[in-house]
Amino acid sequence: MKMPLVFVGHGNPMNAIEDNEFSRAWAGLGRELPRPRAILCISAHWETDGTCVTSTQLPETIHDFSGFPAELNHMQYPAPGSPALARKVMDSTRYARIRHDRSWGLDHGAWSVLCRMYPRADVPVVQLSLDAGAPPYFHYELGRELAPLRRQGVLIMGSGNMVHNLGVMAWQDEGFEWAVECDAAMARLIEAGDHDALVEYEELPHARLAIPTEEHYLPLLYVLGAMEPGEGVSFFNGRVTLGSVSMRGFRTT
Repeated sequence: MKMPLVFVGHGNPMNAIEDNEFSRAWAGLGRELPRPRAILCISAHWETDGTCVTSTQLPETIHDFSGFPAELNHMQYPAPGSPALARKVMDSTRYARIRHDRSWGLDHGAWSVLCRMYPRADVPVVQLSLDAGAPPYFHYELGRELAPLRRQGVLIMGSGNMVHNLGVMAWQDEGFEWAVECDAAMARLIEAGDHDALVEYEELPHARLAIPTEEHYLPLLYVLGAMEPGEGVSFFNGRVTLGSVSMRGFRTT
């Protein structure tokens, strides 16, 4: 069976422990999706020189943030890794040379969402890093090469935020007008299957404000690259909060 694809806007790490509309949507997603044999997660929070894949059997829970309550800092997500999947990832692409990595674990871009989707931590998880020096089309094409893993029971999940500008963030529930406009434009392009416009994102409305740095946007391109022609999408958490953070996610249907 071909597994769906998922992109998640992960937002505030507190979503891992708070009961809110976002965490409830992730829990519902975990119940709705076919159960994967393993998960390949591309998180905004692991950038490297070149592309790496975690290959440890027991990845640690990384608390890659500060200033949050002790409850969050003490949280553990003891999902197993999968050296076998890591090897498949390394062997699946000719577009990039992927190196194995045993120093990284699961960062909050992965575990803060997965602890809601799969709270028993009983699905193996492997993370793929973002090559910090590669252009957007590189990430899209790498996603395309990883697509066959879907037919091996692997859930490919991108975790970032389509609009993400912490430099202008405000402690409010609503989004700024420009952020809402950019988020809506991206959603229309995703629905229309216009991937070229999303890869060349600089032409999107308010792109410089919405995507001041690429790391939270790039996981989206892996998911788009792994899509097949004609696949539909279903959105969830389609809202901008904190002024400048889009929580929008989607799954393929």
